This record gives sequence, C-alpha cells and structure tokens, in this order.
Amino acid sequence: MRTVTYKKPPQQGQASSVRKVRGYVAYNDGLSAEETVKAFCIQQGWIILGQRAKTPRGEIDIVMRKGTMICFVEVKKRKTQRDAAECLLPAQQRRLFRAAECLLAYHPEWHYEELRFDLITVDEKNEVVWIKDIIRQM
Repeated sequence: MRTVTYKKPPQQGQASSVRKVRGYVAYNDGLSAEETVKAFCIQQGWIILGQRAKTPRGEIDIVMRKGTMICFVEVKKRKTQRDAAECLLPAQQRRLFRAAECLLAYHPEWHYEELRFDLITVDEKNEVVWIKDIIRQM
C-alpha cells in the first residue's frame, strides 16, 4: 500500500489575512519612508506644504516649497535603490501630474515660478536617494 500525502489548500480566511498583513506592513513602511524623506527635505531647507495630499486625481506623498519653486514628491521604499527607482511607472507619473494640477487649482495662494516633480527613494537601510525632475513635460 502506498501512502499519498495531501496538502490541504489554505482556507479562504488564511490567504486573505496573509495578504492583509503584507499590506499593513507595506503601508507602515511607506509611512516610515515618508517621514524619513520629510525630515531629510526639511534639513535641506524645504518647507512642507502638504503630506499625503489627496485629490480626485490621486495622492501626492509630499508637496514642498523652496523659494519660488514648488516640488511634488513621490516617495518609494523598496529593498534596494534600484528597485525603488524602477517602480515609478508612466501611469503613476501621469497620476502625479494630474493630482498636482488639482492641488494647484485648490491652492491659488501657492505662488510659484517653477514646478518640479521628484522621486525620492528609501532603501531597507534607510538611505535616501533624490531623483530630481522625473517628469520633464513641464
């Protein structure tokens, strides 16, 4: 007689709870990365105008000002800097641009001469890399 081992598939609740935990961890990692980036930018002399700024067109992680420039920042946290830098897809760039248009319409008091869209990445060692002017449509 031959013994056959059968591995029972995970119950529905198990798979979704694992997914929830992963989502929760990723969300908290993102919040932590945004706080790291915010502190880094303040050290560089930037004034934070908004964080996690929600619009009907999307969310912008950080909006900041230095002099007459307003900068819209997307923050990405990944294991490596390369992974983080490669994960801002064209669709996300368009969302960032459209959300910025909404924010500027909502805040006519934000006077500026120059707009810029930056990507700031954080790796698992909490090292920050700032990629300036990621959207050159402006």
